[in-house]
Amino acid sequence: MRLTTKGRFAVTAMIDLASRQAEGPVTLAGIAERQHISLSYLEQLFGKLRRHQIVSSVRGPGGGYRLAREMDAITVADIIIAVDEPLDATQCGGKENCHDAHRCMTHDLWANLNKRMYAYLDSVTLEALVNRQVRPDADMAVLKNIRRRATLALHASAVA
Repeated sequence: MRLTTKGRFAVTAMIDLASRQAEGPVTLAGIAERQHISLSYLEQLFGKLRRHQIVSSVRGPGGGYRLAREMDAITVADIIIAVDEPLDATQCGGKENCHDAHRCMTHDLWANLNKRMYAYLDSVTLEALVNRQVRPDADMAVLKNIRRRATLALHASAVA
């Protein structure tokens, strides 16, 4: 079981939108260019996201898309479900007819995995993903500072 391009691109595009919306509405052309995603594909995805009231569109000059809710109120599960991405590891789509119209021996295993995947994706907010995009630079600066201090300390102890 794996997440398809549709779900991955939708989440990526939403992170891009959320991280730039403070500057005003974000164009799909801009997202397409930055993320290397087809504009027509983004149009399809954002149509679905708009119908699920995750984004709203702004028409006219300077138009584009904005989040329809706060970043902390949008989860990865919301995004994936909005673009019709199935979160199902069972072969039967949850209908329990996976093995000759009967429930297979591993149905409960895959159904439980579905619940856990959904719970995890529902626990990750768009805000958390946007914040993670900011943190790597901060984390790298902290690591460089620690390394610099350690190097200076080694040199100081070698000289003494």
